[in-house]
Amino acid sequence: MDPDEVETVFVAGASGGTGRAVLRLLGRRVPTVRALTRSPGKRDTLRRTGADEVVVDDLLDPRHLGDALADVDAVVSAVGSDITDAFASGPFVDGEGAQTLLDAAVAADVDAFVMESALGVGDEPASPLATAFEAVIGPIQRAKAETEAALRAAPVRHTILRPGVLTNGARTDDVTVAEPGAKLYGSVSRADVARLLVAAPVTERAADATFEVVATPSFPDRAVDVDWRLPGGASHKAGDGDGDSAVPVDVVGDGSGPRG
Repeated sequence: MDPDEVETVFVAGASGGTGRAVLRLLGRRVPTVRALTRSPGKRDTLRRTGADEVVVDDLLDPRHLGDALADVDAVVSAVGSDITDAFASGPFVDGEGAQTLLDAAVAADVDAFVMESALGVGDEPASPLATAFEAVIGPIQRAKAETEAALRAAPVRHTILRPGVLTNGARTDDVTVAEPGAKLYGSVSRADVARLLVAAPVTERAADATFEVVATPSFPDRAVDVDWRLPGGASHKAGDGDGDSAVPVDVVGDGSGPRG
């Protein structure tokens, strides 16, 4: 997908920390940013953060999802369960909810679907941190794994990011992105993860790819080289301070975290 061809992006999990960071970055880059929330009371906050349109719906009990995805070019899914949800019986928004979103996106002929997953999801060799994630939030990790598998099997361009421990730190644009099984461990800011989520639909190397992502510590020997690019730019809305969308973003590596 060409960076200037992205017209409408749908952000699920928009009320979470990663979701809000996605809205802030997208808000001045694409003509229409459509945010999903379960809470009607968050409409104004999401609009101030960067959403042009706000959809109120529940992925575990959707009523308007098909209409909400009309004319959408890319879906960014930053949905995530709270750690306390791991002790519930489910279903989890990371699993059933995200898969409902994926099915609706495929039915709506969306071009790209980007998922925030978590370090340690999947069957690849894992770091001690990823093993700890499994011990603490195992049911949520397994729900994410089911969604990852469904996404890989779906007829849509996809990117899956598996960040480490998510922080509220500033965006650094200095992260390590690696292939699954690289055994990364450490932390990464939600703002840095958001930049990769936003860039994935227009980054060639990210097509149909899964990446682990951390910032600290860094693992340059395990990283893959990705020429991350951002959609849109000044041709659509006032710039966000990041420069033109066609300028490569110098980010090497990958990551994931327990929730968005």
